[in-house]
Amino acid sequence: MPGTSPSTAPPSTGAHDAAAGEASAAPGPRRFGRRALLTSGAVGAGVGAAIGIATALGVQRAPEGSGAAVTAGSREAEPFGGDTLPCHGPHQAGIVTAPAAHVRYVAYALREGVDRAALTRLFRILTGDVEGLTAGVAPLADSEPELAERPSKLTVTVGVGPGLVARAGATAPGWLAPLPAFERDRLDGAHDGGDLLILIQADDPLPLAHAARMIDRELRSFVTPLWSQQGFRQARGSEADGTTMRNLMGQIDGTVNPDPSESGFEELVWIGEDGPAWLRGGSALVLRRIRMELDTWDQIGRVAREQTIGRRLSNGSPLTAPPEAEEHTPIDFEAKDAKGLPVIPSFAHARRAHSEDPSERIFRRGANYDEGGESGLLFACYQRNPLRQFVPIQRRLDELDLLNEWVTHTGSAVFAILPGFEPGELIGAALLEGG
Repeated sequence: MPGTSPSTAPPSTGAHDAAAGEASAAPGPRRFGRRALLTSGAVGAGVGAAIGIATALGVQRAPEGSGAAVTAGSREAEPFGGDTLPCHGPHQAGIVTAPAAHVRYVAYALREGVDRAALTRLFRILTGDVEGLTAGVAPLADSEPELAERPSKLTVTVGVGPGLVARAGATAPGWLAPLPAFERDRLDGAHDGGDLLILIQADDPLPLAHAARMIDRELRSFVTPLWSQQGFRQARGSEADGTTMRNLMGQIDGTVNPDPSESGFEELVWIGEDGPAWLRGGSALVLRRIRMELDTWDQIGRVAREQTIGRRLSNGSPLTAPPEAEEHTPIDFEAKDAKGLPVIPSFAHARRAHSEDPSERIFRRGANYDEGGESGLLFACYQRNPLRQFVPIQRRLDELDLLNEWVTHTGSAVFAILPGFEPGELIGAALLEGG
């Protein structure tokens, strides 16, 4: 489990552009007529400009910092289920926005015969769904529109694999491929690769599940499902904002990580001029499924568990700091104990994950999973180039990390996360133009 990450980050920039759609004159759930729009002259201007979600449907942005949405005809703050996050901006939402309580990754394979023209139709449909669902507006054909009305900070993030890039007629970067083999990997083949990735996050599993089903249904004529993985953090409100998550081993998981506000973050995470034109403003995602052997982990004592990681279980502080130290106290890797031995063992996870190279860092977004009698971590990280950032870290862990005794990497995938988009644009517009 290389690197660590914060449990919160500034929200993505950009704001929902209100747009006008078709709404029934009769009282009832809000919907937008995406299918009708797709066959009208509005398509040329882009779905986002045509729909006008908030203006036509009576949805207004909550006052900045209020933490709640406000609906037309009422100024009363709603519970957090009404909260929305903007989907527009230079980068897609769901990357540096505060981590949600629930996350689902869904990978698809393109059907035969899906060419660039078909991909344009796919992304036009997907753009409309993203803009509507994240604003709490159900697609016109939604038979359960009430499930979309309280998005609970729903975000949808779109990634692509090398197969989709090739069908679009663009050139994929060299890192957009399966990762190099690691000796300790035990990949099961059930959670690897894919042409299209849909990452859905929300603070409530109900709108998340509904959005996943709606998107899946809308895209089935273009793709077939490959795999789905669902994870979670602690529920919203169960701990103070900014608290670092715990994994199912009980560790505070995500302490050391670049912060989006710090200098140099963009060079670590966002694709720049050195990347393909269609990907500038996007990122590279590595997703690893890591099974935890909790039964045997429970059999070792607390001291041994802390030595394995190099940090205290109680508050995440490093073993080289006093017990009352806080989580983010720097680790002193040169510290020795009374016998002259390193306080942080050479095989400790914190030491093996550490790098002296400031460019060899990743922005991590982890989530726990617990399903079918198996528990573990969905390890996700963003960077410019996995071969230069993630791979060197993972190689050190693969070679020598005592934590390997209790974790097994069973799934691995790499996707190019597309740049953000503005109202009136399609997700992946530059890719569809051939890069």
